[in-house]
Amino acid sequence: MMKKSRFVVAILLVSLGASACSSSGKQATTPATTADITGVQSFTGLTRNHVDTPVSYPQSPPVGGDHSSVWQNCGVYDTPVKNENAVHSLEHGAVWLAYRPDLPAAQVEVIRRLAKNQTHVLVTPYVGLKEAVVASAWGKQLRLDSVDDPRLAEFVTTYQEGPQTPELGVTCSGALGNPIQ
Repeated sequence: MMKKSRFVVAILLVSLGASACSSSGKQATTPATTADITGVQSFTGLTRNHVDTPVSYPQSPPVGGDHSSVWQNCGVYDTPVKNENAVHSLEHGAVWLAYRPDLPAAQVEVIRRLAKNQTHVLVTPYVGLKEAVVASAWGKQLRLDSVDDPRLAEFVTTYQEGPQTPELGVTCSGALGNPIQ
C-alpha cells in the first residue's frame, strides 16, 4: 500500500510539473522583475475591499486599493474611466495604460496598438498626467515621457496577468463599459 501511495504522489508531481510548462503562452517562471525594467515603482500593503464610494488613492493613476465591485471592461476608451472601476480591473490582472489627453493622435495610436488582441489591457486618457503615458498594474507603475519607450511594451508583457495579480485568471470583460477597440 505504501508503494502505491508513493507512486500516485510521483505521478501527481510529474503532472504538475508538465502543466506548468503548458503552451498557454505563460511561462512557469517568474517574468522580469522590477529591477529588470528600469523605473518601475512597486507599492505594497494595498487593500482590496469593494466600496460604493469614491476612493482617494495615494497614486495617480492608482495602482490598487479599495475599489468598486464592478470592474472596467478591458480595451481602448477615448474618454476617462472611473479609478475605482479601473482598479478592480487591475486586481484581475489588467495593465492600465493611462495617457495624457492632449497627446497627438499618432502617439495615442502607438498606445492603442499595445492593447490589440490583448485580454487584460485597459487604455484610457487620464486628466492631470504630466507624463505622456503611465503604465499601471496591481502594485506596479511606470511613468514615461515617450510612448516610443521600449519599456512600455515590456511592462505590458511582464505585468499583464503577471505574478503580482491578486485574482489571476479572472476575466476583464462582461462588466462595465464599451471599449472602442
